[in-house]
Amino acid sequence: MNKILKTVILLIFTHGAFAQKLAEPTVSLPTFKKDTVSITAFGAISGGRHLNTESINQAIDQTHKKGGGVVLIPAGVWLSGPITLKSNINLHLAANALLQFTKDFSQYSLVQTSWEGIPQMRNQSPIWALNQQNIAITGKGVIDGNGDAWRMVKKAKMTETQWKKLISSGGVLNEKGDIWYPSQSSLKGASYKDPGLVEKGKNAQFYEEIKDYLRPNMILLEKCERILLEGVTFQNSAAWNIHPLMSADLTIRNINVRNPWYSQNGDGLDIESCKNVLVEQSTFDVGDDAICIKSGRNEAGRERGMPTENLWVRNCTVYHAHGGFVVGSEMSGGAKNLYVDNCTFIGTDIGLRFKTTRGRGGVVENVYINNIFMKDIPGEAILFDMYYEAKDPIVLSGEHREPPKVEFLPVTEATPQFKDFYINNVVCDGAAKALFIRGLPEMHIKNIQLTRLDMVAKEGIDIQEASNISLRDVKLQVEDASKQIAYILNSNDIKLHQLEVKNANIFHLQGERTSTVDVQGLTGAQSVIKADFGANKNVININ
Repeated sequence: MNKILKTVILLIFTHGAFAQKLAEPTVSLPTFKKDTVSITAFGAISGGRHLNTESINQAIDQTHKKGGGVVLIPAGVWLSGPITLKSNINLHLAANALLQFTKDFSQYSLVQTSWEGIPQMRNQSPIWALNQQNIAITGKGVIDGNGDAWRMVKKAKMTETQWKKLISSGGVLNEKGDIWYPSQSSLKGASYKDPGLVEKGKNAQFYEEIKDYLRPNMILLEKCERILLEGVTFQNSAAWNIHPLMSADLTIRNINVRNPWYSQNGDGLDIESCKNVLVEQSTFDVGDDAICIKSGRNEAGRERGMPTENLWVRNCTVYHAHGGFVVGSEMSGGAKNLYVDNCTFIGTDIGLRFKTTRGRGGVVENVYINNIFMKDIPGEAILFDMYYEAKDPIVLSGEHREPPKVEFLPVTEATPQFKDFYINNVVCDGAAKALFIRGLPEMHIKNIQLTRLDMVAKEGIDIQEASNISLRDVKLQVEDASKQIAYILNSNDIKLHQLEVKNANIFHLQGERTSTVDVQGLTGAQSVIKADFGANKNVININ
C-alpha cells in the first residue's frame, strides 16, 4: 500500500494579516519488492576505468522484467555512460559508492527533449526516465555527472590560479579571452542563438557539429509518477542537476546537491510542470538557482499549459546559489499552491527570488512562505522582478549593465503575472537590499503581503509598478548612507504598518501614478518625504 503523506497545518500570521489553512500536497510514495540484485552480478567492475553502462542497464532491465526491486550499486568507484531507469526500480547506492559518468561524449546520443522550457536537441541525460512509474534513487552514495568536462567557464568567476590551471588543461577561449570552452564544437555552439532549438533548417549534421555545446541535465525524470530521491549526493552536473519534468507525486528528502559555484547553468533542482511535490531536509550548494520552480518558456510553455502546483518545500538549507527558493523565469504554464517553510539561506546571491519577463505569460499565484532565515546575502533578501535578463544576479567584475527600457505595452497572453504571495517571519542578517519589487507598467505585481520581517541590509525597501503591497511588523536596519526607508515608483495601495527603522528616515516617492501610501506605527526614525518625477507628497499618510 502506498504511504500517503497528508497533513493539514495551520499557519497563523500575526496582527490579523491572515489566518490561512494550508493543506500539504498529497504525495504518493513508491513501494518496491525487496528483491535485490547487485550490478556486479551483471559484470560491473569497480575502479573508475571500466565502462559499466551495459552492466547497470542490464541489471535494471532484468529486474524490471521480473516485477521490479532494488538494483544495488555497492561501495566502489563505478564509471558509466547513460542509464535508463524503468518502472518499479529502486536504484540504491550503498555508502561509499561513487557512480561517475564518463566524459567520453560519444557515449551520449543526441535526443529531442526539453531545455529551459522549450523543445531542444540535447545530449542524453546520464540518468533518464520517460513515462515510468514507481522509481527511486536512494542510498548514501554519490552520483557525479563529470560536468567539468562539459561546461564553459567565465573567467570572472575563477581565481587567477584556477583560470591558469583551466587553460593549461586544453580547450579553447572565445575572442575576448574571457570564456573557456572545452572544445571547438562547444565554442561553435555558443555562436548561435538557441542552437539546440528544434526548428526547420537544422539537420542532424548541424546538431552533431555543435554536440559538445548541448550539455545534458544530469537527472531527467519526464512524465513519471511516484518518484523518490532520498539520501544520495548529486553533484557536478553538466547543466541542471535534477530535472523532474511533467511528473507527479515526487518526494525528495535528505539529499545533498552540489555544483561548483562557477558552474554555468549549474542549477540544483528544477521542478518543471509537476504536481504533488514534497522537498524536505535537503542541502544545496550550487552554481545557479538552488530550488527552482518552472513550467515552460514562452509560447511552448503556454501551449503545454501545465503549471507546477501543490508543492511543499520545508527544512532545507541553501548555501551558494543564485537564488534559494526561486520561481521562473520559465514559468509560462504558471505556478500555484506553493508552500515554503523553515528554510535557511547562507551566502546565497538572492534569498527568495521570483523572476519573469515580457513574452513569458503565465500566472504565479497562491504562494505561502513562512520561517525563512538568511545570512550574508550579496543581493536582495526578497526579490520580485518582471525584467529578468538572464544574467547573474550579482554584477561580475568589469561588467557593465544598462537599466531596462521602461515602456507601457499592451497586455497580451504573453504578459506574465505575479499575485497573491503571503510571506511571514523572515529574518535576514545582511543583504544588499531588504526587498525589491519591480512589476511592469501594464501589469503590476499585485497583492503581496509580508509580515514579521527582521532585516539588516545596505538598502531598504524598493517598490516599483506594484499594487496592494502590505508590510506589517517590520524591523529594518539600513546601512547605506542614502538613508532611504522606502523608494516607491508608480505604485498604489502600499501599506507599511508597525515599522521599526534604524539608520534611515526617507520615504522617496516617484512617478505620477504613485498613490495611497499608508505608513502607521513608524518608530526609530523621524520621517522625511521626498517626491519628484511627478509624484505628490500628499499621497503618503504617516501616523
